[in-house]
Amino acid sequence: MALRMWASSTANALRISCASKPHLSLAFSFSRCFSTVLDGLKYSSSHEWVKHDGSVATIGITDHAQDHLGEVVFVELPEPGGSATQGKGFGAVESVKATSDVNSPISGEIVEVNSKLSEAPGLINSSSYEEGWMIKVKPSSPSELESLMGSKEYAKFCEEEDASH
Repeated sequence: MALRMWASSTANALRISCASKPHLSLAFSFSRCFSTVLDGLKYSSSHEWVKHDGSVATIGITDHAQDHLGEVVFVELPEPGGSATQGKGFGAVESVKATSDVNSPISGEIVEVNSKLSEAPGLINSSSYEEGWMIKVKPSSPSELESLMGSKEYAKFCEEEDASH
């Protein structure tokens, strides 16, 4: 409760609001206004992130996406050895609100899946960029990363998308 009061007074002092969603509770508004976007990652317009590290890229859904989904209760992942295609679905996330396809931001061979998610799908909510990653891919076209958004572009994209809803 103290955090909410602090967040509310800080938001008021900074004149930050979620005017597009005035009917939402303070707790929900707080998380919606302050979704985490990390530097050093690439982002797709369908709200997946990619961390390219050497010959492998780790992929998951963004904090913004998990916030929209609500509590994640089930994750469907592909088998290792399969392939991912940029812009095409590779799995799904089921939440208390809806089931959503997860699209791959890049193409390549799926070399690993996060098997922890079958037992603990809530890791996507609690740790979307760390423990909640979904697949690791060996990119077939590393240049596809250039078509994705950086952190500042993605933060602006989310802000504009939320304002239009």
